[in-house]
Amino acid sequence: MLSKVLPNGRVRQLGIAWPSKRLMACLALLGGLLFHVGQGQAAPPGGRLRPNIVLILADDLGYGDVGCYNPQGKIPTPHLDRLAAQGMRFTDAHSASAVCSPSRYTLLTGRYAWRTRLQRGVLGGLSPPLIEEDRLTIARLLQQQGYHTACIGKWHLGMGWHVLPGKSVSELNIESREQVWNVDFSQPIRGGPLTAGFDQYFGISASLDMVPYVFIRNERPTQQPTLDRAFPMVLGRDAGQTRQGPAAADFDAAHVLPELAREAVQYVRSRAEAARSGQPFFLYLPLASPHTPILPTPEWQGKSGVNAYADFVMQTDDAVGSLLQTLEDERLADDTIVLFTSDNGCSPMAGWEELLAAGHHPSYIYRGHKADIYEGGHRVPFIVRWPGRVAAGSVSAALVGFADVMATLADLLGVPLPEDACEDGYSFLPVLRGGPGMREVLVMHSANGSFAIRRGPWKLCLCPGSGGWSYPAPGRDDTTGLPPVQLYNLETDPGEQHNVQAEHGEIVARLSQLLQDYVARGRQAPP
Repeated sequence: MLSKVLPNGRVRQLGIAWPSKRLMACLALLGGLLFHVGQGQAAPPGGRLRPNIVLILADDLGYGDVGCYNPQGKIPTPHLDRLAAQGMRFTDAHSASAVCSPSRYTLLTGRYAWRTRLQRGVLGGLSPPLIEEDRLTIARLLQQQGYHTACIGKWHLGMGWHVLPGKSVSELNIESREQVWNVDFSQPIRGGPLTAGFDQYFGISASLDMVPYVFIRNERPTQQPTLDRAFPMVLGRDAGQTRQGPAAADFDAAHVLPELAREAVQYVRSRAEAARSGQPFFLYLPLASPHTPILPTPEWQGKSGVNAYADFVMQTDDAVGSLLQTLEDERLADDTIVLFTSDNGCSPMAGWEELLAAGHHPSYIYRGHKADIYEGGHRVPFIVRWPGRVAAGSVSAALVGFADVMATLADLLGVPLPEDACEDGYSFLPVLRGGPGMREVLVMHSANGSFAIRRGPWKLCLCPGSGGWSYPAPGRDDTTGLPPVQLYNLETDPGEQHNVQAEHGEIVARLSQLLQDYVARGRQAPP
């Protein structure tokens, strides 16, 4: 069924049912030459062909917030630094978008989220599912290969809540205050992680500053939300509160990170014997930190000496460390591939003035932050450890995107992907084995739906400003007089300070045409 071409589904899968007006308006002005990117398949490595797989996704963690990525950084991250020392650290890895939901869709499906109905922004905690029921995901792919699959953490891809008769919730946006009680929370949830191929789930439906404030186990809240409440957005700073709405009586936002860490450790322990006996597991751990609300627990408050965000990053690093230690304790580390990354760049809610004053730059040398089309919005830490297979202490400058994770895992297992799956992913397994990368071109997306396309050192942004929240921000700052597109040479100008589109019209045209081709074909990678 997964490879079946459905009567009405093929157009949707090709991604041409919801064209981006901004993209088409920009491309209508530009033309050029075509460029074709090829993809190959590497043979599965020797030895064990079905390693356990742990995929950890931090939330709003900047490229420069991890010590091994930022020599001038002021936030200690010893566990992530050790993970990188034991594996491969990618320096040119990118989330698919500069905000949460679209990045997560691409990570789990190998397909750019702008091919779906979500053209900008993020979903809410009550939004319906974004992942199509017939879409192959990493979880379902691994399930078919005999893996036990679990998701523990922030989902943020929509869930099939039981909406009350005559009521509504936002389909492609964060629900309004008037909508937060429009759901019958006593009814089972459909279309969530279990539908997407996970055998079990524990976590929260969306970002921790969105309703409902309840833990969900499999398809039901663990407690019914009976309170109407909100939480401080940032500990010790007058930064407002999270969105007010349904909350379980025992739910405390500050306890979410410790609870997710505890659940992840318990899951690995519960699967250890089966894993040692030959049944591998896949754990997807999308943490809800260091996203707002920034609420480090008392034992971490003040640890960084910088601010609450830095404390929260340290606590997040420690949570990752507890999971890595559990793999060691259960004698599973050598048979487990661990991938760590972040869904987008650091948010301005982290308190950038405080961080910069302390000498810490969350985006390192790159421009912008979360939501932006600039590098700070989507260039993210990306670490892979696989003892005995991936060289310890190695560093790769290969271009990598979130869509590539699914292609890589399929390549690793020697599983061919159907034509209507992972349309935008390239395997980076050859890179892990010391070879060259396959990806030459990458498409990025900002919070307001602006596009960028990257090939080699050249990055074309199809907007006059940030496409997000930094200056010049769309709808806030005056962009009159700015060129409609931006072209940067990241090799000579990694900080994206010099727009050279006027001097390189042929490159602008070529990249524009290439992006237009990807949109029209419904895929980037060859079938």
